[in-house]
Amino acid sequence: MKKFAELKALVSSIEADADKFYNKSNSAAGTRVRKGMQDLKNLAQSIRLEVQETKNKA
Repeated sequence: MKKFAELKALVSSIEADADKFYNKSNSAAGTRVRKGMQDLKNLAQSIRLEVQETKNKA
Protein backbone atom coordinates (compact mmCIF):
# COMPACT_ATOMS: atom_id res chain seq x y z
CA MET A 1 0.00 0.00 0.00
CA LYS A 2 2.98 2.32 0.45
CA LYS A 3 3.60 2.50 -3.29
CA PHE A 4 -0.08 3.15 -3.94
CA ALA A 5 0.04 6.09 -1.53
CA GLU A 6 3.12 7.36 -3.41
CA LEU A 7 1.17 7.11 -6.65
CA LYS A 8 -1.67 9.20 -5.25
CA ALA A 9 0.75 11.81 -3.91
CA LEU A 10 2.50 12.01 -7.28
CA VAL A 11 -0.79 12.60 -9.08
CA SER A 12 -1.61 15.37 -6.62
CA SER A 13 1.78 16.99 -7.11
CA ILE A 14 1.34 17.09 -10.90
CA GLU A 15 -2.11 18.67 -10.72
CA ALA A 16 -0.91 22.26 -10.25
CA ASP A 17 1.48 22.03 -13.20
CA ALA A 18 -1.23 20.47 -15.37
CA ASP A 19 -3.49 23.43 -14.56
CA LYS A 20 -0.72 25.88 -15.44
CA PHE A 21 -0.04 24.11 -18.73
CA TYR A 22 -3.62 23.66 -19.92
CA ASN A 23 -5.20 26.85 -18.60
CA LYS A 24 -2.33 29.33 -18.68
CA SER A 25 -0.28 27.96 -21.59
CA ASN A 26 2.86 27.65 -19.46
CA SER A 27 5.16 25.42 -21.53
CA ALA A 28 7.64 24.86 -18.67
CA ALA A 29 4.79 23.40 -16.64
CA GLY A 30 4.11 21.06 -19.57
CA THR A 31 7.64 19.74 -19.32
CA ARG A 32 7.15 19.10 -15.60
CA VAL A 33 3.85 17.33 -16.34
CA ARG A 34 5.55 15.08 -18.90
CA LYS A 35 8.28 14.19 -16.41
CA GLY A 36 5.71 13.52 -13.72
CA MET A 37 3.70 11.32 -16.05
CA GLN A 38 6.81 9.29 -16.85
CA ASP A 39 7.41 8.85 -13.11
CA LEU A 40 3.77 7.76 -12.75
CA LYS A 41 4.22 5.22 -15.52
CA ASN A 42 7.31 3.75 -13.86
CA LEU A 43 5.68 3.63 -10.44
CA ALA A 44 2.53 2.05 -11.85
CA GLN A 45 4.62 -0.63 -13.58
CA SER A 46 6.42 -1.31 -10.31
CA ILE A 47 3.07 -1.73 -8.53
CA ARG A 48 1.81 -4.03 -11.29
CA LEU A 49 4.85 -6.27 -10.92
CA GLU A 50 4.50 -6.33 -7.14
CA VAL A 51 0.81 -7.28 -7.36
CA GLN A 52 1.54 -10.02 -9.90
CA GLU A 53 4.33 -11.42 -7.76
CA THR A 54 2.13 -11.45 -4.65
CA LYS A 55 -0.70 -13.06 -6.60
CA ASN A 56 1.58 -15.79 -7.93
CA LYS A 57 2.86 -16.63 -4.44
CA ALA A 58 -0.69 -17.28 -3.17
